[in-house]
Amino acid sequence: MNRHLTLRSGNPTLNAKTFTGFDMTAGGSMTIMGTVHKTALSLLLLMTTALFTWNLPVGDPRGNDLMMLGMIGGLIVAVVTVFKHQWAKYTVPAYALLQGLALGGISKFFETMYPGIVNQAVMLTFGTLGALLLAYRSGLIKATENFKLGIVAATGGIAFVYLISWILGMFGVTVPVIHSNSNMGILFSIGVVVIAALNLVLDFDFIEEGAEKGAPKYMEWYGAFGLLVTLIWLYLEILRLLAKLSSRRN
Repeated sequence: MNRHLTLRSGNPTLNAKTFTGFDMTAGGSMTIMGTVHKTALSLLLLMTTALFTWNLPVGDPRGNDLMMLGMIGGLIVAVVTVFKHQWAKYTVPAYALLQGLALGGISKFFETMYPGIVNQAVMLTFGTLGALLLAYRSGLIKATENFKLGIVAATGGIAFVYLISWILGMFGVTVPVIHSNSNMGILFSIGVVVIAALNLVLDFDFIEEGAEKGAPKYMEWYGAFGLLVTLIWLYLEILRLLAKLSSRRN
């Protein structure tokens, strides 16, 4: 089928134009299971490099260097992937490996401060993924147009708040509601976690429709990329929330 998809996702890597403008008959078609397999492989690659930086001794200078390489390199590869979808089968594995370096270092930092927090964050992330996938497949949660609009607006608002916080941080000004462990700070983090989680529903719907419309085969890698971006965001926000809660108990 060559009809354009009328899709909307809060994930900036997956939007209404992602599957348009391609030759839908070249090189096979995208499938849901193909996307699932490529997502699983991407997660395996991510966890491999994450374990490497995770296992470095505390204070090892290589940890910070690899974490920065992962963050900056991952951002560059992500931008390339967004603009060059047909390169996704090469860039997405590279993105997963680089993000693993960053996440391993970040996780080690939080684990050093609050022992046990990383295992909790990992279990909650994958638990949320499984629960929302089950709810989506069973029809308990439906990605209606109003639902999509609400999640897109909320995601954009969060991105704007984080951007303002980053700019103010350059001038030594902090935004308490984002970083503090106050009641408001915790409520803010809970809200962000919920929005990040609901973006998974939009991603599921987006990928399902892409497969139904017969998007090119290489778009399975791009669909996996979109899910990976959301899962990384969700994991980091859960980690931040757990850190705030743990700091109140100490």
